[in-house]
Amino acid sequence: MVDLESEVPPLPPRYRFRDLLLGDQGWQNDDRVQVEFYMNENTFKERLKLFFIKNQRSSLRIRLFNFSLKLLSCLLYIIRVLLEKPSQGDEWSHIIWVNRSVPLWGLQVLVALISLFETILLGYLSYKGNIWEQILRIPFILEIINAVPFIISIFWPSLRNLFVPVFLNCWLAKHALENMINDLHRAIQRTQSAMFNQVLILISTLLCLIFTCICGIQHLERIGKKLNLFDSLYFCIVTFSTVGFGDVTPETWSSKLFVVIMICVALVVLPIQFEQMAYLWMERQKSGGNYSRHRAQTEKHVVLCVSSLKIDLLMDFLNEFYAHPRLQDYYVVILCPTEMDVQVRRVLQIPMWSQRVIYLQGSALKDQDLLRAKMDDAEACFILSSRCEVDRTSSDHQTILRAWAVKDFAPKCPLYVQILKPENKFHIKFADHVVCEEEFKYAMLALNCICPATSTLITLLVHTSRGQEGQQSPEQWQKTYGRCSGNEVYHITLEESTFFAEYEGKSFTYASFHAHKKYGVCLIGVRREDNKNILLNPGPRYIMNATDICFYINITKEENSAFKNEDQQKKSNVPRSFYHGPSRLPVHSIIASMGTVAIDLQDTSCRSASGPTLSLPTEGIKEIRRPSIAPVLEVADTSSIQTCDLLSDQSEDETTPDEKMSSNLEYAKGYPPYSPYIGSSPTFCHLLHEKVPFCCLRLDKSCQHNYYEDAKAYGFKNKLIIVAAETAGNGLYNFIVPLRAYYRPKKELNPIVLLLDNPLDDLLRCGVTFAANMVVVDKESTMSAEEDYMADAKTIVNVQTLFRLFSSLSIITELTHPANMRFMQFRAKDCYSLALSKLEKKERERGSNLAFMFRLPFAAGRVFSISMLDTLLYQSFVKDYMISITRLLLGLDTTPGSGFLCSMKITEDDLWIRTYARLYQKLCSTTGDVPIGIYRTESQKLTTSESQISISVEEWEDTKDCKEHGHHRGNHRNSTSSDQSDHPLLRRKSLQWARRLSRKGPKHSGKTAEKITQQRLNLYRRSERQELAELVKNRMKHLGLSTVGYDEMNDQQSTLSYILINPSPDTRLELNDVVYLIRPDPLAYLPNSEPSRKNSITTAGQDSREETQL
Repeated sequence: MVDLESEVPPLPPRYRFRDLLLGDQGWQNDDRVQVEFYMNENTFKERLKLFFIKNQRSSLRIRLFNFSLKLLSCLLYIIRVLLEKPSQGDEWSHIIWVNRSVPLWGLQVLVALISLFETILLGYLSYKGNIWEQILRIPFILEIINAVPFIISIFWPSLRNLFVPVFLNCWLAKHALENMINDLHRAIQRTQSAMFNQVLILISTLLCLIFTCICGIQHLERIGKKLNLFDSLYFCIVTFSTVGFGDVTPETWSSKLFVVIMICVALVVLPIQFEQMAYLWMERQKSGGNYSRHRAQTEKHVVLCVSSLKIDLLMDFLNEFYAHPRLQDYYVVILCPTEMDVQVRRVLQIPMWSQRVIYLQGSALKDQDLLRAKMDDAEACFILSSRCEVDRTSSDHQTILRAWAVKDFAPKCPLYVQILKPENKFHIKFADHVVCEEEFKYAMLALNCICPATSTLITLLVHTSRGQEGQQSPEQWQKTYGRCSGNEVYHITLEESTFFAEYEGKSFTYASFHAHKKYGVCLIGVRREDNKNILLNPGPRYIMNATDICFYINITKEENSAFKNEDQQKKSNVPRSFYHGPSRLPVHSIIASMGTVAIDLQDTSCRSASGPTLSLPTEGIKEIRRPSIAPVLEVADTSSIQTCDLLSDQSEDETTPDEKMSSNLEYAKGYPPYSPYIGSSPTFCHLLHEKVPFCCLRLDKSCQHNYYEDAKAYGFKNKLIIVAAETAGNGLYNFIVPLRAYYRPKKELNPIVLLLDNPLDDLLRCGVTFAANMVVVDKESTMSAEEDYMADAKTIVNVQTLFRLFSSLSIITELTHPANMRFMQFRAKDCYSLALSKLEKKERERGSNLAFMFRLPFAAGRVFSISMLDTLLYQSFVKDYMISITRLLLGLDTTPGSGFLCSMKITEDDLWIRTYARLYQKLCSTTGDVPIGIYRTESQKLTTSESQISISVEEWEDTKDCKEHGHHRGNHRNSTSSDQSDHPLLRRKSLQWARRLSRKGPKHSGKTAEKITQQRLNLYRRSERQELAELVKNRMKHLGLSTVGYDEMNDQQSTLSYILINPSPDTRLELNDVVYLIRPDPLAYLPNSEPSRKNSITTAGQDSREETQL
C-alpha cells in the first residue's frame, strides 16, 4: 500500500509559521488571484465587431449605409449612360471604353473606396480561420470587380474611362437589404415573418434580373442598334413576359448570348423563389398567420381554444354565438394545435364565415401563439375539452393547462371553460364561468327519472331559437311544440320593465301570475341588487323591489317586444296572447268568477313533492255555484302561511305508527358527511343513520348480514332506478343526490341499482322487469373511434337490445353526437319516423339550430346529447346568469331561499281547472308554486300498419320453402288463440294464415284489404315479440326468478310525448299532463323557535290529509 504522506509534498517553510499565527485566513488571502472576465471584448477587434456586427442598432445603421452606397453606385451608372453621347461605328473598343466625366469618375472612386474598405473590414471581423471562405464569397467577388478598377484608375489615369459593370451592385444592394431587414426585426424585438422575407427576396431578385438585363443589353448594343435604357427596358419586359413582339431585338452575337444567359438564370432562380414562397404560403394557411394588432384594438374578438376542431363543434359555436344581434360585429379567432380539417376549411371559405372567423394553428401553452391570437385584447376566451377521447382525465389536464396559460398571459381576459370530470373542477375555480359535463349529465339523467324530459326542457331553454320550427308541419303537436321551443330565459331590471314595473312592492307570486296573465311571460326568479345569488321562485313572502333584476321565460326579450293597448287590439283583431295558434277560450274568460272567493280560503300549507292535490268540490257546493279559485294576494298573509319542517315528512302522516317508527330509525335528513370531490355543492338530502357495510352493497351476492341475491328478494316497495354505467365514477354523486333530495317524501324514494355490466342475467337479477327507469350512461371506452359518429355505436345497440327485450321499460340514455338520436328505438319500416326525418332535413335547410327536436325519443326525454349543453357555455357570454339558473334547476347548487324544480300530474280530479292560466292562479294562490311548462303525452294518429312495421313479411316469405305451406294449411284457425306462446309452430301458422289472406286479397275492396294487411302484419309482429318474451321468461325461470310482472305486449311506440315551455294562458289541460313547477324552498318558512316549529308540524300534518275543496 502506498503511503499517502509520501505523495503529498510538505508546505514551504515560509507558510507554516504564518499559518499558525494567522490561521486559514492568511493562507487564503495570500493565494487569492484576481480573474478578469470578458477580456477579449476589450481588444480593438472585439470592439469593432461589437459595433459592426453584434450590436443590433449600430449594425442596422451600417447595413442601411451600405445599402444606400450600392443604390448610389447604380444611380451613378444610369447617370453616366444618360450623359454619354451615342458612339459611332461598330468597333469592339466601344464595349471596353466609355466616356466618363471627371466629377462622375470622382464620385464613383469615392464610393468604391468606401465600399471596398467596408467589405475588407467586415471580412476581417468575421474571419474564422479560413481565408478562402471569405475570398470566394460571391458578394466579395462582386465588390472586387466593381471597386478595384476605380481604385487602380487613381494611379493609372489612362484607365479612368474603362468600362466597369457597376450595375452589378444591384445584387449587393439586394444582399444588404436582406441583412438589413433581419437586423430591423432583431432591433425592434419582433419575430420576423418568413412570408414577408420571402416575398421581399422574390421581388428584389426579379428587379435585379430586369435591371441587370437592361444595363447589359444597352451596353452590348453600343456597337449594334444603339438602344437606350427605355428601349432596353421594353425589350426585357416583353421577353420575360413571354410576349415577344419582335420589334426590338439584339443584333450582336454578344448581346444575344447575354440574353440567353439571363433567360437561363431566370428560369433557374425564379422557380426556386416561387416554390419557396408557395411552400411558405401553404404553411401559413395551415398555421393561420396572425391576428393583426390594429384589428384587435379597433375590432372586438373572442378566442376559441380547442385541442381538435370538428365541424359539429364549430357550427354549434358559430350558430349560437352569432345568434345574438349585438355579437354580429365580433370576430372569432380559433386557436387549435392541429391542422385544419377539410370540412372545417370548406365551411370557413363560405363568405358568411370567412369574413368573421380566423383560424390559427398553434398551442395555447405558447406565449408566441397567444400573442398571435392577441389574447390580451380578446373580449373572452372559450376553452373546450375534447370529449371524444378514451382518457377523459387526460383531456381535462390539457384543458387545465390551457386555462392556466391563458390566465398567466392575459389575467384580465374572461375565461369560459368546459371541464369533463367534476374532480378536476377545483383547478380552474379562477375561471369566470365553468361547465362540468359529468355534473350536468348525471343531474339531467336523475331528474329525467323524477320530472320526465327535464333534459329536453333544459336543452330547449339554452338554445337560441325564434320558435319558427315546425310551423310548416301539417301536425298540430309539431306546430305547438316548435312554437313553445322558442322560449328562452331573459333578464331585466324591475323599474325599467314594462312587464313587471307595476308589481313593485307586491309579492313574487302575485307578480309572476299577473305578468303571465297579462303579457304571457313567466317570471321564474329574481336577484337583489346587493346580492349575487339568484333566487328561483323565492315564494309569496318575497316583496319585489325597484332595483331587483327579474328573470323570465318568453319568446323574446322585452326590449324586442311591441305593446298594444286594448283599443289597438280591437282595431287590428290581434289576440292578446303572444301565441298565434288556435285558442279554445278567449283570454278574458281564462279566470272565471274572480269575486266568488268565499268558498276557497287561502291555503299555503306544505305539500308533498309529488304535487298539490287539486280535487273537485263536494256535491253540496257543486249544486250551489261553479268552482272558483282564490285570487293571488298582493302581499302574502303570514298568518295563513303554515310552515314546513324539513325534519318531518308529510308522507309519514299516512303511515301506521309501526311504519313511522321504522322509517324514522332508517332515514335522517342532513348534509352528506363526505364529498366525493372538491367543489361539490352540499345538498340537504335523506341519509341513513348508520353506514351500510360494503359487503351489503352487492345486490347479486349474499353476505353475513343478508341472504338476498336478486332485487325481487329485497321486497322494495317502490320501483327501481337502474343505472348502467362503465365505472362508478364521482359523477354518480350528482345522480344520487337529486333522487335523495330533502323535499322528496320518503315513501317516494326509489331504490337505485348500479349495473356495471349488463348481460341479460344481471339485468334480470337487478329487477329490470319491475324498474321505473333504466338509465344507460354513454360508455367512455367507446368514445374514441376511427369514425367520430361511431362513438355511440355500442350504446345505441345496447339500448336497442333493451328496447326489444323489454318494450315497456322506460330507457333514458345519453349520446355523444346529437345526430345519432335518430337511431334510438329504431324501426326500419317506420313511416312516421321517415316523415320526421324529412321534417328534420327541411328544418336544417331553413337554418334551424334545433332540427333534431322533433325526433320522438328526444321530444319525450328518452335521450339527449351532452354536447347540446355546449351552447350553455356560449350563451353565458351574453347571459352570464344562465349557468347559475341551470344549476339551480338541476339541483347542482342550492341557494337559501331559492326554489327547486319538481312536477305534478294532472288527474281526472284536476280537469275542472280547465286551462293553464287557472292552474297558474291555483298554484300561486295556494302552494306558491310557479309552473313553467307542460309535458304532454298523446296517442299517435297513424295506424299500426303505417307506423309500426318492423320487418317485411313478403321478404321473409320469399326465403321459405314451399313445402311448409301444404303441411300447415289446416292449422290457421288456431293461430290467434290465447295460448299461442305454448305452441312452437305458432310463427309458421301465423305466416300460413297471412299468406292465405294475401292470396285472397284482390277479391276484397281497398279498405278491407288494408285491414287485412294490418292484421297480417300485427300478427307477425306479435309472434316476434312473443319469441323474445319466451327467451326472457326462460332465462328468468333458469335463474329462479318469478315471471310475474313481465308484460311482453306493452309497447310504448303507440304514444308520443313533447314539451310545451311557457304555454299560452288559454292552453287546455289534458289528462296525464305533467306540469313542471318551481316550488319555493321550504327552509324559507322555518320559524326560529323550536316549540312553534313543532306546533306547525302538527297543524301542517293535519291539514295535508285534507283535500282542497273548491
